[in-house]
Amino acid sequence: MTSTNDSITHAGRWIEKLLVRGGLLVAAAFLLSALGGWAERREAAAADSAGAQATNVALTTMGAGLTKKLELARGELEVVRMQLERAQAVVSYSSRYQIPADLSAAIYDIALSEGIQPALAFRLVQVESNFKRTARSTASALGYTQIQIPTARHYDRGVTERKLLERDVNLRLGFRYLKDLLEQFDHDAHLALLAYNRGPGRVEQILAEGGNPGNGYSSSILRGARAAAPEVRAQRGTSN
Repeated sequence: MTSTNDSITHAGRWIEKLLVRGGLLVAAAFLLSALGGWAERREAAAADSAGAQATNVALTTMGAGLTKKLELARGELEVVRMQLERAQAVVSYSSRYQIPADLSAAIYDIALSEGIQPALAFRLVQVESNFKRTARSTASALGYTQIQIPTARHYDRGVTERKLLERDVNLRLGFRYLKDLLEQFDHDAHLALLAYNRGPGRVEQILAEGGNPGNGYSSSILRGARAAAPEVRAQRGTSN
C-alpha cells in the first residue's frame, strides 16, 4: 500500500510539472501572437500618423477653445449668483430695518469691503444712530456709526465734521474702526464692541484691574445681529 501511495504521489508531481511547462508554453505562444499583432497595428498606425496628428491638433485646439468658453461661462454664472445674493440681502435688510434700499446697499457693501459681517454692521448702525445720518451724541460722536472726529482723523487726516456726516465716509471709517478693534482684542466680538462704546483704553484698564467692562452694549448688538443673520456668532463671550 505504501508503494502504491508513493507511485501516486510521484505521478501527481510529474503531472504538475507537465502542466506548469504546458502553461508556460501556452503563455509564450500567446505573448508572441500578441506582439505580432501589435507590430502589425503599429505599422498600420504609422501609415496614418500624419492624418492622425493633424486630427489630434485640431481636436486639441477645439477642446482648448471649448474649455475656455466653459470657464468664462462659469465665471459669469458666479458673478450673477453673487449679484443675486447681494440683491436679496439688501432687500431683506431694507425690509427688516425699514430703511431705504440705497442706505441698505451702502451698509452692506461697505461692511463687506471693510471686513465686517453685514448683520453686525446693520445692528451697530441701528443701535448707534437708528439709521439717522445727522445723529450727534453729547460726546460729539457723529453720523450713522457715531464716530468722533479724533478717531476718524486716525484714518483720514483731512476729514471734517461736514465730511464725516456724509453717508459713505461715515460708514467706511466707523466700520474700519470696528475692524481694528476686533484685531486689537483678538477677534473677541464682545470686547471689541465694548471698546467701540467705551473706548479701548477704558476697556483695557478695567480688564487689567480684574474687572468686567460689560455694560450690556455688546450683548444687545450681538443678539440683534444673530436675529438678523443666524450665522453671526461671537468668537468668545467672556464679557457682556
